[in-house]
Amino acid sequence: MSEPVTQPPAADPAAGRQDAAALDGRAAALDAQDPLAAVRDRFDLVTGEVYLDGNSLGPPTTRIMERLSDVVGREWGRMGIRSWDGSGWWTAPERIGDRIGALVGAAPGQVVVGDSTSVNVFKALVAAVRMAPDGRDEILVDAATFPTDGYIAESAARMTGCTLRAVPAGGIGAAAGERTAVALVNHVDYRSGRLHDLPAVTAALHAAGALAVWDLCHSAGALPVALDADGVDLAVGCTYKYLNGGPGSPAYLYVRGALQPRFDSPLPGWNSHADPFGMAPAYAPAEGALRGRVGTPEILSLLALDSALDAWDGVEVGDVRAKSLALTDFFLECVGALVPPGRVESVTPLAHAERGSQVSLRCQDAGEVMRALIARGVVGDHRRPDVLRFGFTPLYTRFADALHAARVLADILEGTP
Repeated sequence: MSEPVTQPPAADPAAGRQDAAALDGRAAALDAQDPLAAVRDRFDLVTGEVYLDGNSLGPPTTRIMERLSDVVGREWGRMGIRSWDGSGWWTAPERIGDRIGALVGAAPGQVVVGDSTSVNVFKALVAAVRMAPDGRDEILVDAATFPTDGYIAESAARMTGCTLRAVPAGGIGAAAGERTAVALVNHVDYRSGRLHDLPAVTAALHAAGALAVWDLCHSAGALPVALDADGVDLAVGCTYKYLNGGPGSPAYLYVRGALQPRFDSPLPGWNSHADPFGMAPAYAPAEGALRGRVGTPEILSLLALDSALDAWDGVEVGDVRAKSLALTDFFLECVGALVPPGRVESVTPLAHAERGSQVSLRCQDAGEVMRALIARGVVGDHRRPDVLRFGFTPLYTRFADALHAARVLADILEGTP
């Protein structure tokens, strides 16, 4: 449900100038107090640009080019095939998986990196159906899910003989019944930025005897996730948004340790074989998270991601969440104070417990408005037909950036050149 951005009462021009000065002062004070301020220097950002599209593609870190140059020039160029062992290429999917696991509340040995989010959703859903008790032949899916998740869920249902039922994310727990094998839910809605209640939905699914698969694409790296503590069965996520791994960087798959012996991947490959170099004609799965591997790891992308994760050194996810909420609060306040009344309305929940790390504003001619924003150095994106999306990545976004974005948006909507 849309929520109107709170507009201040009408004021004379002098009062407006005072309000603008007050916002400048508040932005400066908030940036001065920011415990994550120094982390911004770890990113290679465009001077003079406000980048608010990290919820689609995060920027590179300053060390990625150096790391890739070493990988290509030395590890691949000089060591060649010896780097599978000598440079740790072979174990990279699990080693980097453990680094991501630390950001999503997963103990070591439960996250493996590789393939795309879509492929990992397929693995997780089909494996979950295979683990379900006999007679459970229903898959539930978030009705507002990212389209690919829905496509994959439909295909998985056809292949496993299940019925697919779309349910609003908040009602999935209540909708689960004795036939439900698994539910696929997005932690944060990609359009609105709404944060769904992962612990409560997971508990409700378990009470109904079903498994939970969570898509973390819009939450991992933006807010705390506690996969182990909340009893999540399987989870997937991409690494090119808030984790800044680069375009097309490999996704990850979480399989709770207790389920790993029963995890029967629908995509058995030589890389997940118990003896991958034995080249046996019959498949025998490896132990643990390695069962989530399929083919040869994407080494260049994997090691770029590994370098990108260095930006998290010394960072507390709790500080990230606190800044995310403060940034989005401040941006909404600035929009309310500066944008002409009635021109936008927020579709992102105002309640902190229901908000991810983006602000989505409904706006007439959203595509044209976003093009104008980008032309003036404020980079967000839009979703048809009428939603402007602004992603706030606390590792590098400043409060001054939020204020500047709101000002430029106001100028465009007022028709200021």
